[in-house]
Amino acid sequence: MSSARSASTAAARDPYRVLGVSPEASRAEIKAAYRNLVKQHHPDAGGDDTTILALNAAWEVLGDQERRRGYDRHRAVGQPAPTAHAAARSAATTASENQILAWLQQVYAPIDRLLSQVVNPFPAQLRALAADPYDDGTMEAFCTFLEQSQARMARVEGLYRAQPCPAGLQEFSLELYHCLSLVKDALLDLERYTMGYVDSYLRDGRELLRKARLRRTQLHESRRQLQR
Repeated sequence: MSSARSASTAAARDPYRVLGVSPEASRAEIKAAYRNLVKQHHPDAGGDDTTILALNAAWEVLGDQERRRGYDRHRAVGQPAPTAHAAARSAATTASENQILAWLQQVYAPIDRLLSQVVNPFPAQLRALAADPYDDGTMEAFCTFLEQSQARMARVEGLYRAQPCPAGLQEFSLELYHCLSLVKDALLDLERYTMGYVDSYLRDGRELLRKARLRRTQLHESRRQLQR
């Protein structure tokens, strides 16, 4: 009787069983199962605290890659070898996650660094220009900033096109593309301003860069979500 109770308790503590997912489930599948169960069993929806605690405990294990690997190693002791199908699915999931991580590190990270060198200095450059836009030295410094920014954006475009976007990052890649387009259009408007002092070009360029900064902030948050 005691051993049966112990086995039942051990099963109940198995985070895969708690969340109702397969040990071969992807992180996205586990996350979706956890969220759905929390909604179903939340006290505000008529659930109970005990179930929520069990769900949270299971997510703490399976939601962290290192803890999940450690649990899987412990769980594998005395377990039969995975089927060929399960092994292939696990390998495919790992390969996909590795491709996403590689793209973020090799494509997005250097692009974001170059973007920061264009977007971040702009307010100071604009203040300097506003002080006296008709001063030759001031305008020359602003034009130099634009030339350097356009050169950086050319490098950004090369990086963006260098590697295909992996499955699972299409939406993120599209948001990045929109951000880059805003910056490129802003630089064109600002260049037009330097050639004719038409205030609407300056105003439009400033607004486009403001929107680009907001998109870049949203991309930072999206990246953090992807890596959780």
